[in-house]
Amino acid sequence: MARTRTTKKLAQRIDLDYFKRPSRFKRSLLLLSIALPTLSLLWLVWHGATHDSRVYSSGRMSAAHAVLEKDCAACHLRQAGAFSAKAADTACLACHDGPIHHANQTQSFQCATCHTEHRGRINLTATSNQSCAQCHANLQTSGVPTHYSAHIRSFENGHPEFAALRPGQRDPGTIKLNHAIHMQPIRRGPNGPSVQLTCNDCHRSAAVSAAWNYSDANYSSASAANSQSAQLLPANAATLAPPRPPSGRERMAPVNFANACASCHLLTFDQRFDAGVPHDKPEIVHAFVVNKFTEYIAAHPNETRVTRNPNRDLSGKTIPPETRQLTPQQWIVERTAEAEELLWRKTCIQCHSLKNSQPNSSPTSRKENGLPIPTVVPTNITTQWMPHAKFDHDAHRGFTCASCHEKALTSTESSEVLLPGIATCQTCHAPGADHAESRCFECHEYHDWSKRKEVAPLFTLPALNTSPR
Repeated sequence: MARTRTTKKLAQRIDLDYFKRPSRFKRSLLLLSIALPTLSLLWLVWHGATHDSRVYSSGRMSAAHAVLEKDCAACHLRQAGAFSAKAADTACLACHDGPIHHANQTQSFQCATCHTEHRGRINLTATSNQSCAQCHANLQTSGVPTHYSAHIRSFENGHPEFAALRPGQRDPGTIKLNHAIHMQPIRRGPNGPSVQLTCNDCHRSAAVSAAWNYSDANYSSASAANSQSAQLLPANAATLAPPRPPSGRERMAPVNFANACASCHLLTFDQRFDAGVPHDKPEIVHAFVVNKFTEYIAAHPNETRVTRNPNRDLSGKTIPPETRQLTPQQWIVERTAEAEELLWRKTCIQCHSLKNSQPNSSPTSRKENGLPIPTVVPTNITTQWMPHAKFDHDAHRGFTCASCHEKALTSTESSEVLLPGIATCQTCHAPGADHAESRCFECHEYHDWSKRKEVAPLFTLPALNTSPR
């Protein structure tokens, strides 16, 4: 006969007091529920006893501020027993001065708006594009209208072409130079061999000390009265000064005649002398030529008897006598006039723009025979083409000059600006891990460091205790 199994009978088999009996699992849970809170409490007490505030931190600090990780009060204000969420501006300005960006800016932000801490060992100056776009995406100014682009969100979104390369811009320099000719094989001097110049033969940063391939020691060691700094255009007054002094390798130094030109472009003026005239003001060149001829005729008095050279006769001109007897002064005046005719009209004018002095100029500025000494137009060399940006040639030393300055290979006019355009820079500087940094901070400064102020020291070693607030 089969057993009858009802629900009631089955329920009577269940032990209703099973949860009251101890087990290994229950004992483990009990130990953990007691041990974990106890350990957490001991951990908090230990950090409190050692004054280590990292237990409250939301993350590691940047390398520059890593020494303050145990001292939250150094940056955060304590309010009602708790620390403020953001570091107070007064705490930042106690160690760092933050000069204003522009006098006519309409908004002011807290330091922590752009410089966010507790993100690990990062570069704190590497601010996001969103920080800059807060203003520059729709630029508004107080007072006069801005002449800057008003809608820039990033280097790829809205950034205009560099100002120096916009339509109508020209190089204000007056030096005449055909880059295309100099980038091809060219003869070194009137009778020299052909050589292939490189950009580095003329363009180098001021800190480079390597020997120049086409320099002339006679000119390199000479002191010129026309100081090179007087021929350079002054930096834009609105230029933002860098926070650190330059290394001397950021920008190219102006081309110097003694180091880059003198070996090929000779300044000889007469076959009697091997040396050339100084690369200096016309007045000094004139005095040098007169002195050279004066010394020469004193040592060779017989040359005052001048024999006409038939090869120098010109049609339409009166033919002078076969021979003439000159006084030493007459000989000096004639030879000086011939030499300066060569210098002013054929040699100097190849590179410089000259203008004649007024006929009523003072006697000291005229030759003895009354002909005026020309004036050299200032060279107006631009030393900084991008006054509102920072650029480091040394960081790009692995690239050939022509890969960026491609226009230099074909430029024939010295008025052409040979800077690379924004499209060239965007080839490498673009978003993504496989490109170079392209955020705004890479090229632009925010704070005007020329207006920075000194701050009083605040911390003491070794505990880095702060002064009472």
